[in-house]
Amino acid sequence: MKKRQLGTSGLKVSVLGLGCMGMSWAYGPSDRAQCLKLLRDAVDLGVTFFDTAEVYGPFTNEELVGEGLKPVRDQVVIATKFGFDIDPAQPFQRGTNSRPKHIREVVDASLKRLKLDEIDLLYQHRVDPDVPIEDVAGTVGELIQAGKVKHFGLSEAGAATIRKAHAVQKVTALQSEYSLWTRDPEKDILPVLEELGIGFVPYSPLGRGFLAGQVADVPADDFRANLPRFSGDAKAQNIRAVDALNGLAKSKGVTPAQLALAWLLAQKPWIVPIPGTRHLDRLKENIASAGVNLSAGDLRDIENTIAEHGFAGERYPEAGLAMVNQ
Repeated sequence: MKKRQLGTSGLKVSVLGLGCMGMSWAYGPSDRAQCLKLLRDAVDLGVTFFDTAEVYGPFTNEELVGEGLKPVRDQVVIATKFGFDIDPAQPFQRGTNSRPKHIREVVDASLKRLKLDEIDLLYQHRVDPDVPIEDVAGTVGELIQAGKVKHFGLSEAGAATIRKAHAVQKVTALQSEYSLWTRDPEKDILPVLEELGIGFVPYSPLGRGFLAGQVADVPADDFRANLPRFSGDAKAQNIRAVDALNGLAKSKGVTPAQLALAWLLAQKPWIVPIPGTRHLDRLKENIASAGVNLSAGDLRDIENTIAEHGFAGERYPEAGLAMVNQ
């Protein structure tokens, strides 16, 4: 698989990464052995960029990724995240925590779970309103100097926050939601990233499966059951929009997922999406999108289709939106 550089950082990764969250969190029970095998299959297919976080599980996803990728450590780039306050006795998310002492503790724990000597890319998972971003960036900078971390990243950070962090410690990448149905970064974020030489890693590039045609009702233990876009009138509207995009995909001889990923790859040469999956056939389908070329006419057709049909609903419930830095 071809590689891309995340901004001007020098960090090169496969043009598509693999989001590992769903292998052990958010989408109901999974087969651990199957997921371990998929991690190795991904490497065999050319994927070199893998994404996890301490909060996924919590903790179990890092353990899975660490076990699965240890034999091929020298071939891969592993990203993880800090920034939540997790109660070990009752493992659920309680809010943000990016205090310097906590960051250091999380990094030490993540290194053990991931079986690493050094984390390739460490993101702040969500901006902590109670801790100045300069303190966060400075702490990660100290961890870089200590040889525990190679690169610093942010997630769902606003333009002003990105600038402040970057002034203290170079930001290699921003990870935020971006896809055909989530266009928020285009107005303020992408221009700042381009100006500062920061790479962009879109999560949920397939709209949590919706853009790939997975629009059936989701079970109660699937976190999408609580997302506004997956229910009621919004869901019905979104199905109509996806149906129209699927027609474009068919005319190009590609799948809906491949169209959505190819569109993202066409936006900027420093964008690296991280679609997630538990299944080898989906992994191969996603990887094939790197070979799909969209003409200027194709891109116009996609924009016109979205403008005509549109998407409805917020991407998170109110509590989730409150954690997105503006």
